[in-house]
Amino acid sequence: MRLADTLRFARDAAAGYPLRTALSVLAMSIGVAAVVILTALGDGARRYVVGQFASIGTNLVIVLPGRSGTGGFNPANAITTTPRDLTIDDAAALLRAAGVRRVAPLAVGTSEISFGGRLREVMVAGSVSDFLPIRNFELVQGSGLPDDDWSRGAPVAVIGATIRDELFGGEPAVGKLVRVGDRRLRVVGVLKPVGQGLGLNTDELVIVPVALAQAMFNSNTLFRILIEATSREAIPEVKERALEILRQRHRGEEDVTVITQDAILATFDKLLGTLTLGVAGIAAISLAVAGILVMNVMLVAVTQRTGEIGLLKALGAPARTIRLAFLTEAAMLSTVGALLGYLLGESGAFALRQFFPVFPAYPPDWAVIAGLGTALVTGLLFGVMPARRAARLDPVQALMKH
Repeated sequence: MRLADTLRFARDAAAGYPLRTALSVLAMSIGVAAVVILTALGDGARRYVVGQFASIGTNLVIVLPGRSGTGGFNPANAITTTPRDLTIDDAAALLRAAGVRRVAPLAVGTSEISFGGRLREVMVAGSVSDFLPIRNFELVQGSGLPDDDWSRGAPVAVIGATIRDELFGGEPAVGKLVRVGDRRLRVVGVLKPVGQGLGLNTDELVIVPVALAQAMFNSNTLFRILIEATSREAIPEVKERALEILRQRHRGEEDVTVITQDAILATFDKLLGTLTLGVAGIAAISLAVAGILVMNVMLVAVTQRTGEIGLLKALGAPARTIRLAFLTEAAMLSTVGALLGYLLGESGAFALRQFFPVFPAYPPDWAVIAGLGTALVTGLLFGVMPARRAARLDPVQALMKH
């Protein structure tokens, strides 16, 4: 039997039992679609987290007050009782470390901002002029904080886009005087809208000089110190030097935690990568179920087509040809199901991206290849037993049953 005849035989067999064929194709397509959609979700989560960390700046080393084995991710750790808190002088000392490009001390708190009878609560971040470039913040109006002595708290503020819209509407905000808490501050800049990121909505943020923020909140301590290394390779050295400098300043006691952006990112990347593999494995189970269904359908097909098989063998078709014909049918069902499942999966991932534009739900290439390959291999693997059964049929008995 020529290849064209074998393909025609498999096609006619599949078309002769449309319901049976449709169920096999549907089972296989659901399995592949599950792999594509679930890996798109897993990998999308990984990409989202990586993107969020990239948006807070590059080559970052973060100093937290208090010694914490977990890296201080818990916001509750913001208020810590330590032998010696972080100060502006600590931050200034870190500027002298090798491999450091910028340093930004950070003090945070909440207050109220008002202008022209409008009032709202805001998050206030006290920092220095280098805070904006370290955090990759961009301005749409005005300028950033003045490059003054860190211990001086000039009465100025940079505000987020949402605050600008709510307080000033269509009027220009730069140059206007606003009241933040009990202080009158001049607006010197407006941040470019960026939205929510890692729990902080920068569009609703007010940035003031760090000394002014400490005076407003009646505190001499810092929430964090952000350090930007000169390069990715310099990060480990900067981390060690920061620890050494602060240990010397804190009378030999290591009472701070220094974490790196790369370390956090690598942890999340590994965790979410493993999660993606896990959901892919779970989805792949449905492909095994689909393969079993293909096997059952093909076994039924052998029973229904014993006469046809007997006639082929009586005409001299060898067992190899019969096996090939049935394996071709199984491969055809699996291939059509896999391609349909891929289209369904891509459609599902596209729908996710439309509903959640910030979530990059793109299925990874390895998942698509693995899903399609597993579907084809599964179909062929589970098609072997029916094909062998068909090949072993005795032609005389097969014709008699027919």
